[in-house]
Amino acid sequence: MTTTTSHVPEHVPESEGPADVAAGRPVRLIHTESTTEIPVHLLFREEPASAPPPAEVEPRPAAGARRPDAGRDDRDTRDLRVRARAAAPGVDPAIVERPARVLPGIAGVIAGVCGTAGCVATGWWAGVLPPLAAEALGLSVRAGGPGPAQWAAFAGAGALGLFGFGGLARGRTGRAWVLGLFGRYRGTVRGTGLLWVNPLLLRRRVDVRLRHWRGEPLPAADRGGVALRVAVQVVWRVRDTARATLGVQDHEGYLRACVEAALLRVPVAAPGAGPGAVQTTQDALTRLVAADAGPVGVEVLAVRPLRVEYAPEVAAAMHRRRIAALDARHRASVIGSVVDSVEDTVTRLTMRGLVDLDDCERKVLVKDLTVAFCAGRGETGP
Repeated sequence: MTTTTSHVPEHVPESEGPADVAAGRPVRLIHTESTTEIPVHLLFREEPASAPPPAEVEPRPAAGARRPDAGRDDRDTRDLRVRARAAAPGVDPAIVERPARVLPGIAGVIAGVCGTAGCVATGWWAGVLPPLAAEALGLSVRAGGPGPAQWAAFAGAGALGLFGFGGLARGRTGRAWVLGLFGRYRGTVRGTGLLWVNPLLLRRRVDVRLRHWRGEPLPAADRGGVALRVAVQVVWRVRDTARATLGVQDHEGYLRACVEAALLRVPVAAPGAGPGAVQTTQDALTRLVAADAGPVGVEVLAVRPLRVEYAPEVAAAMHRRRIAALDARHRASVIGSVVDSVEDTVTRLTMRGLVDLDDCERKVLVKDLTVAFCAGRGETGP
């Protein structure tokens, strides 16, 4: 749509007179400026939100090419991932499980065989190989003695054989090794089968299978503050071998201490409580123990109360209270039955006309019957 532009004359009066207003002309607010007519359809058009500028697309490298900073980016990403995993309170961020560098077992076997063969060849070269061994191997017998070169070759071959056979290890499912060198953590081996591990590294075996622990009754309390003794079953496993081995002196003892502390902080359902109260106690204990044991690499799956009983100092009082309640209930039932029997007897005697009693005689009869029935119940039992 085309737009028209109208220009205001140069000499325009400051204000319109009353005549112009009376004539219905609009009062001009802008003078000596150009005005433009705006199309009607543009006044009601919704302007789209300003889109962000297009991101610059980094050109992809050619096939087989490698960026010069690719290795640095990988290391930075790995370091950030390790730091994020180590964000646990009370634990050194450097103590985080990471895979150790190991080789397949066949590499150790080959190195050991090569070292042994090198020792045999060096012995034959130095002339110290026994004649029987030389004849068995199809070699000629040589005479002489070892020199500096033979000693160096023998040392190298022997070291290769020792490193090859000495580093062989068998990895098992559910078991892991925590490796250390001069007090520094070097990684964790979770592989299975025949592996080769550096023989200079110190190995600590850790059980990473799902385990359960059932301890002795521990002190606890219910919602009313009554002392209890609770035996619990803890289902747990080692999730981070580095923290469980190096972050705490004894992770099993630490787990027991966490369970004992949780029992003192969480009110336990009293004996005889419903399934809902027991489930609530189990969830609260599991959540609390898992939060306490998580920073040391121990994952707690469930903490189940198996046996809940009153403490010895409370058990006797609770037993007396239970006996008193039972006795009171029994007395109430006996008195109710005696009163019903007396009422039925007096009513029958009166309705059949066997006796004609006034109020005083009726009271005496009721009293005598009550005493007789209570005595009879006491002799025969309930």
